[in-house]
Amino acid sequence: MFMSRSNCGICLLALALALAMVGASWAQASKPISKDHAILYQRAVGFLDQAEQKLKAGDLTAAKAQVKQSNALFTLLQKEYASRLAERELSPQEDEQLAINQKLANDTHAQADGLMATAAAQEKKAQELEAQGREADSKASYRQSRDGYNQAQNLYVKSELYSLRNQQRIFRFLAP
Repeated sequence: MFMSRSNCGICLLALALALAMVGASWAQASKPISKDHAILYQRAVGFLDQAEQKLKAGDLTAAKAQVKQSNALFTLLQKEYASRLAERELSPQEDEQLAINQKLANDTHAQADGLMATAAAQEKKAQELEAQGREADSKASYRQSRDGYNQAQNLYVKSELYSLRNQQRIFRFLAP
């Protein structure tokens, strides 16, 4: 079949355009690690470490704030590296540790849920005692309820820490 120069030029132009598009998609798929993302990872891990320290020290409010900041940074990294994470294979050891942390997170969360139910029942009991005019018993029951709520909140934060440690492990490739 005979091709004229104009048809040959169009074919070459189409081929060049197709190669450019394929090259752009390859470049996008193998996105290099940005220094900014490495810094975000370091900050997220730092917030996570601080949250753990604050929780151990009994500062629940500060621990919650640190967990929230760490979670926000890991969420941002998830959005940025969604395609890379889908392609990335973890080692058997990493898979095992992720499963362990997830089980700990789930168990801790379930334990916190149980404490919340107990604390709610204790609060209801305190209200009933208060309605009966038994102030001393009511105050003691309210105190127990408040303690139960605080313990549950501690466990919820601890559960979130386990989950965020999994995020730390998943994004370890961003560590310097």
